[in-house]
Amino acid sequence: IHDGEAVNRPNNAMEIYLKELGNESPMLVRLIMKSIHRQNKREVKHIGCKRFGIQYILKGIYTHNGLLYFHTEIKNQSNVPFDVDYITWKIVDKKVAKRTAVQEQVILPLRAQNYVTCVPGKKKERTVFTMSKFTIPDDKCLVVELHEKNGGRHQSFTVENEDLVRATTINELQVR
Repeated sequence: IHDGEAVNRPNNAMEIYLKELGNESPMLVRLIMKSIHRQNKREVKHIGCKRFGIQYILKGIYTHNGLLYFHTEIKNQSNVPFDVDYITWKIVDKKVAKRTAVQEQVILPLRAQNYVTCVPGKKKERTVFTMSKFTIPDDKCLVVELHEKNGGRHQSFTVENEDLVRATTINELQVR
């Protein structure tokens, strides 16, 4: 699939619908992610984590046509580059009593805009993730974990259901 800019083919070749995106066009999903990344607004101000000179924050939660868009930012305030190993998104129990089984439900992102694997020292990088719509029961929360390759500066933050249901609806796109 191409974007019609780099290759001399018509843009409608992008109008292939994929099962994972439901009834949403991949071209539109890409434009929405590009628009969120370009606007760079911080809609959510209370979700994030800062440890070891690394700050991992959730800048915004958006929704459009059954898909959720998460805008995240990694800010490296140290001089040592931060190599991203992997990012996990999972729904876990809020309170775990002793000697009980822990239930985890992993959620896989469908798309990622500007997914970076290394954040150099004194720099910041932003990523927009696309996921299919989900909600969280009252006794559970969404935990987002960022793991460092060959290091221990792991970051994690939690998202409650009330933050998810307050997601900003995308109506107008500012792409250009």
